[in-house]
Amino acid sequence: MAIVSAAVAGVEPARLVQQALEAPPLPAGPVQIIAVGKAAAAMAAGATRTLGRRVSGGLVIGPVETRVEPPLRFVRGDHPIPSAGSESAGAAALATAAAPGEAASLLVLVSGGASALMAAPAAGVTLADKQAATARLLQAGVTIAELNTVRKHLSAVKGGLLAAASPVPVFTLAVSDVVGDDPAVIGSGPTVADASTYAEALAIVQRTGGREAFPAAVVDRLVHGAAGAPGAPETPKPGDPRVTGGRWMRIGGRREAMLAAAQEAGRRGYEVHVREDAVVGEARAAAAEWLDWVRETAVRPGRRCLVSSGETTVRVVGRGRGGRNQEFALAAVVPLSRSARPIMLASVGTDGVDGPTDAAGAVVATGTLDRAIAAGLGQPARFLDDNDAYRFFDALDDLIRTGPTGTNVGDLQICLIA
Repeated sequence: MAIVSAAVAGVEPARLVQQALEAPPLPAGPVQIIAVGKAAAAMAAGATRTLGRRVSGGLVIGPVETRVEPPLRFVRGDHPIPSAGSESAGAAALATAAAPGEAASLLVLVSGGASALMAAPAAGVTLADKQAATARLLQAGVTIAELNTVRKHLSAVKGGLLAAASPVPVFTLAVSDVVGDDPAVIGSGPTVADASTYAEALAIVQRTGGREAFPAAVVDRLVHGAAGAPGAPETPKPGDPRVTGGRWMRIGGRREAMLAAAQEAGRRGYEVHVREDAVVGEARAAAAEWLDWVRETAVRPGRRCLVSSGETTVRVVGRGRGGRNQEFALAAVVPLSRSARPIMLASVGTDGVDGPTDAAGAVVATGTLDRAIAAGLGQPARFLDDNDAYRFFDALDDLIRTGPTGTNVGDLQICLIA
């Protein structure tokens, strides 16, 4: 766990913000702040330490009730399904952007989870409609880009609309939890242009259960928008003057976490191998492909550490509990049991949360299958079939529980070969 902990420390949000603000990207004068996401509190703290009395006010929107220093105030939202608190946060963010007071600029601090934590349903769409649509898309295992394409077209704050509400220049610092670091996908891009369309959002809905699987108001909004109806305008597109005057900067993400993990593993005497390509796709399939890399590395002698990161998905077909990291680890149990060398794998969410559970992920080793059989659990396949990785690893005391870490740069896989 020391290597995992080093990876999380490597993307500590307050430090990343302070470093970014050392070369001042902001014009002179007072600054209004909107911080939203799982790292919002730490990012806001880093900004206030650097800017001091220049901060004239603003919001911190996060998933855990947190005390913040005036003149900032805290609003709690929920993740991954938006709540009434998320809706209040969205309204407060739009109001703050539209009326910055004496501020000369608006500093927006975005991190993973922002899409659900800050919700402002578009005209004709209710919070319940958005909740149902989000739950359906998550159950179908869509990618984060697909999920956010739909979210942006059901929202009054996403897809550049937060920046569009501001009469002062908007500067955004982002800690990325998204593979590829696309500004329009991180937090559903509240301050940047959005190239996605209503037609694309409607196509995603149609292939994840069809129109009948979604609330009528959601389908109506997407249909009317795709048809160019005046009541459903498109999100600001590239070149739109409402979003072209700002500046967006990525200040941290999965690469920095992997670098920190690799440095810690090197200090502990491991020969380190870092996989640059992101680990993506359905968790169990991604695990099978990833294990080919482990086998190729394990044929060479020496103590080795493999480091990778990304974000997989899970298509929920069973009634069990788990998350993508737990499912990734569960899919590795049987293949690792065949290894002639001792191997240990940890797959963990850097935010400390994996699916709707209290775990961040799970650890699996060469002897896990034997331990499971001895404990009466039997073969992992039946747990995979029911999406019940949590119960499997909980019974073996092999869940990784860190609690919320205050940051979020996707998922991390650490493999040690003895």
